Amino acid sequence: MAYDTDLADRIRELVATERGVDERRMFGGLAFLINGHMSVAASRQGGLLVRVPPAETDALTGDDRVQPMVSAGQPRRGWLHVAATADEDAWVEEWVVRGVSYARSLPPKGGR
Repeated sequence: MAYDTDLADRIRELVATERGVDERRMFGGLAFLINGHMSVAASRQGGLLVRVPPAETDALTGDDRVQPMVSAGQPRRGWLHVAATADEDAWVEEWVVRGVSYARSLPPKGGR
């Protein structure tokens, strides 16, 4: 399954005013990087992939629509899969802001 282009457009609108944003196709989806760090992506599995502080992973998975990202059969701390569609404005914005805020807190990669 390809990523949701409407959701990618919604993310793009939300990060349009951010400095240091780069878009890249990654893992079959479209990722939005902040200063070289992935912050949020339109996932090929539908919904969002969101980068969060690893220590907050468990606390953020209390909603049925939020699950740890699984890679190679293992949950990955600091990465969440969030069920979302482009028309869920407040829900999508909440998670995009969360991912961007965390990525922004990390030191820039590669002298950015």
